[in-house]
Amino acid sequence: MHRRTLLTLGLCASAGLVSAALAQPTGGEALFDGRDLDAWTALGDANWRIVDGVAQADTGVGHLVSKETFANFHLRAEVWIDPQANSGVFIRAANPGEVNAQNAYEVNLFDERPDPTYGTGAIVDLAKVDPMPRAAGKWNVLEIRAQGDRFDVWLNGVQTVNGARDAKRASGRISLQRGAGMGVVKFRKVDVRPL
Repeated sequence: MHRRTLLTLGLCASAGLVSAALAQPTGGEALFDGRDLDAWTALGDANWRIVDGVAQADTGVGHLVSKETFANFHLRAEVWIDPQANSGVFIRAANPGEVNAQNAYEVNLFDERPDPTYGTGAIVDLAKVDPMPRAAGKWNVLEIRAQGDRFDVWLNGVQTVNGARDAKRASGRISLQRGAGMGVVKFRKVDVRPL
């Protein structure tokens, strides 16, 4: 390997760019591409709609639940939340008619969560985050890898969950949440690549 390449890799690694590049899936399936919500079923009373190519909700509580079931995958979602918003991406949801942290894994997007150990970037009741990153007021890239009983999470290329283990749920639906609280939740792209 050339000296210039090694120097570039070293600089990228120190800036966290290598982990971001390695985390991004390729060859994935678009679950949401800005055109329609055909791959999803609305659950609850959140007012999900498409505005300028973005799936968003600003009132109500509910989920967009994938019509397809997934087991091992790498998910990449572009998400924007208001500072007070409570959101998340639920994975391996066992019951598409009732999605919650007891029957799915919730990767949280909640900067103002009263207990920040399970706030933004954490998997609720499975993998704590410290320090908790902030996602509000900007577009973020959330990545989730679920393979067997292992879970990894990245927010904007920074790994927030590294190798959390749990074998309760092997497969299920993916869900985008607008939880109780105030503010807008937006998803611009959601891609998933089976592993």
